[in-house]
Amino acid sequence: MVTVGSRSAGISGGGRRTSVVIRRGEGRDAARLTRLVRGSAAYEGRYAAMVDGYRVGPDYIEAHRVFVAVGEGRGDSGEGGRVLGFYSLVVEPPELDLMFVADQAQGYGIGRRLIDHMRDEARRAGIDSVRVVSHPPAEGFYRSMGARPSGTVPANPPAVMWDRPELMFVVGSGGER
Repeated sequence: MVTVGSRSAGISGGGRRTSVVIRRGEGRDAARLTRLVRGSAAYEGRYAAMVDGYRVGPDYIEAHRVFVAVGEGRGDSGEGGRVLGFYSLVVEPPELDLMFVADQAQGYGIGRRLIDHMRDEARRAGIDSVRVVSHPPAEGFYRSMGARPSGTVPANPPAVMWDRPELMFVVGSGGER
């Protein structure tokens, strides 16, 4: 397991406490991340087409700064812990390309930990701000984390049938936390 920039924290659930580590994604995580994306309740109903057939491949993980939040114990593939969430930071141009928290892990601060980790990673890369093209239902979360509205990305049928909010995280030395 690669633990580049790892950060530990505990979450509770089902009467027990689980340790959480954020680590660099690896090609072997691809199937688990793909399942997390395709199984997200945030993409049901009218949003289902957006993730239908979506794949997070090993090539994507190797080409981008993908970080995975994992819980202790054996994961859904029998190795390395349960995937609780992940994000992908594209460095050029700076963008939070993907961010997902498993449905059963929401409400435990995993998203906040991932955003804090992303900010730290962006600073280490010398990035001053990070663009987010948000899934409309996630806009409130990003704004609560300090992202500032910066525009709207128009629908792009047939791939995306709705306008999406564009936000910006200021992460340089003067950025908010």
